[in-house]
Amino acid sequence: MAKGKLYDTRKKQETAVLVGVITGNQKLEQAEEYLDELSFLTLTAGARVVKRYLQRLPKPHGGTFVGEGKLQEIALFVKDNEIDMVIFDDELSPSQIRNLEHEIKCKILDRSNLILDIFATRARTAQAKLQVQLAQSQYLLPRLTRMWTHLTKHAGGIGTKGPGETEIETDRRAIRNTIGRLKDKLKEIEQQADTRRKNRDDKARITLVGYTNVGKSTIMNLLSKSDVLAEDKLFATLDSTVRKVVINDIPLLLTDTVGFIRKLPHQLIECFKSTLDEIREADVLIHVVDVSHPNFEQHIEVVNKTLIEINAANKPVVLVFNKIDKLQAPLSMPDEQGPTTAEYIQQLKSTWMAKENAPVIFVSAQKGLNIDELKATIAEKVKLVKPNAILSY
Repeated sequence: MAKGKLYDTRKKQETAVLVGVITGNQKLEQAEEYLDELSFLTLTAGARVVKRYLQRLPKPHGGTFVGEGKLQEIALFVKDNEIDMVIFDDELSPSQIRNLEHEIKCKILDRSNLILDIFATRARTAQAKLQVQLAQSQYLLPRLTRMWTHLTKHAGGIGTKGPGETEIETDRRAIRNTIGRLKDKLKEIEQQADTRRKNRDDKARITLVGYTNVGKSTIMNLLSKSDVLAEDKLFATLDSTVRKVVINDIPLLLTDTVGFIRKLPHQLIECFKSTLDEIREADVLIHVVDVSHPNFEQHIEVVNKTLIEINAANKPVVLVFNKIDKLQAPLSMPDEQGPTTAEYIQQLKSTWMAKENAPVIFVSAQKGLNIDELKATIAEKVKLVKPNAILSY
């Protein structure tokens, strides 16, 4: 380095272009909202979104996901602006990824790949790290061929022949061995987790569920007076966090779980089986909803469908509408001249949100509003489903 000359050693933030397809009777607004979520995922992963593309098609193109004209438009923008990656809002097939990389000439990710990457950076415990490694390996296995496209110039024909094929098969065997090893390790950890769960059968189990980034961890901190990580990013919580709490003289085990999301990769649902076991074995579910989100009804539907998928839809549920302090007019929080907080919550209880989803509780975990009613409701639910779970000194 020249004397007196300084270099910027900070890592450059990657740039991304997002791509989605509007199919069937899907509305433009819904497709835009999906891309909003994909943008938030991209931000959570650490990249900056530069541009978004949407195309209406009867169905995604089998070879390149988007049409030829749109593909050329994206490729030109990527080249002119030196974009690092293009992220598609649906899962791509191995051949689609290979074709897109060839045409666009930059890194191609799909929604599943992006979520897996976020999970990899968020995993903290040994179990979560193993679960993510397993999901990544299962995702990678059918996509190995695109890693060897550099050999096509030697092969001179369709696909990759000769040594390339041998190397791919070697890698496939290695990944299959890795998958088997990870499954064995996870099975051992899951057996230990099952033993721990059996040893706490005397206490009622309350589990927080909900869409990602709705405030579950903040509610967990309020009820348990703990310091579970809570931040305004998707998938802040991956590991199941269990805390012993006492609510209205009733001892409970309160569990925070990973948030759900649309199009959650099936590899993750399977790999996070032990985390989801906390939901299946709960006595009561606290379904937390970000009521300030414009599409909170869809989020409720996604969570309910996921509960059905994991055989937990028959659990007693307390529906908690969180973030009431962020509601927009005409339901926004009152100012100093307006009604009291108690009157405001009573107004919310008279809305269609309460009538169509009753019984519900309206809270602001961030502001600590109406938490006493939440505690009272949890206690009443526990008395109904587990009447012997009363604290005795």
